[in-house]
Amino acid sequence: MPFELEEYPVSLGVPLQRYLNYLKNERGYSKHTLASYTRTLCHLCKHLLENQINSWEHVKPDDLKGWLMVFRKEQLKPSSIQAKISASKGLFKYLLQKQLVKNDPSELLMAPKAGRALPKNLAVDEMDVLLSFVPETTIEYRDKAMLELFYSSGLRLSELAMLTIGNIDLAEKQVRVLGKGKKERVLPIGRMAIKALSDWLSVRIEFNKYQLDALFLSQLGNSISVRQIDQRLKHWAKQQGIHNIVHPHKLRHSFASHILESSGDLRAVQELLGHENLSTTQIYTHLDYQHLASVYDSAHPRAKKKPKNK
Repeated sequence: MPFELEEYPVSLGVPLQRYLNYLKNERGYSKHTLASYTRTLCHLCKHLLENQINSWEHVKPDDLKGWLMVFRKEQLKPSSIQAKISASKGLFKYLLQKQLVKNDPSELLMAPKAGRALPKNLAVDEMDVLLSFVPETTIEYRDKAMLELFYSSGLRLSELAMLTIGNIDLAEKQVRVLGKGKKERVLPIGRMAIKALSDWLSVRIEFNKYQLDALFLSQLGNSISVRQIDQRLKHWAKQQGIHNIVHPHKLRHSFASHILESSGDLRAVQELLGHENLSTTQIYTHLDYQHLASVYDSAHPRAKKKPKNK
């Protein structure tokens, strides 16, 4: 839902526009996240107008509860309602800081509890199979480099698509990444990814029709898009006989869980993933526990199943 300022009274529309600009320009929110916030807050604006409220300063806690009741009646998932509460809280926190409201009506809003689904990952053997193809064409050299780097450094899909030649330092074996909130981090690149990147860079000129500095290019000579990366990953998963559903974020999950299983160092995994809060990374401890539990069940004398009595 695009935001059209003229659709709303100045007292609602102008502060909302300023907040959305703040998220885009200062917080560095992605287009997808910004679009989600815009849809949610425009919906809130329309709800307020339907209830004869035309200023953020006049919004009361009961007004927000009434707005959320709409979503509960629609039986939205708890996680979706949580996202809408988060968007409204962010807005009123901003308005309070800018002294555009005197009180925060969202302060006591309670989100419904939602079970947190564990991220899915590929097993180490599956990753080996996925990455085992030997490239023969230019596009295959590119794909090999993309997938190896993706898994080697645990990148987000958007981070991979935005990489330039200057972000890669093969001599130092590292990649410089601009992540969420425009925060930069430097990540190591593994031996196999270094080899794949070197091979790709030696043939990249065949795709570089417009002298772009993007690291990964399409056959038409443009910067590769996130959609194209997703399509190529699915192509190779099918080609290599991987029966699990494979999407780009699954490579990042696999990277995180495999590193944690081997090292047990949650703080290091947090830094590698670029998570601001450790709590975001801690979900991978559940994956690690599952791995440890399976080892325990198969190895501990008291955990092994007893043979049936004959």
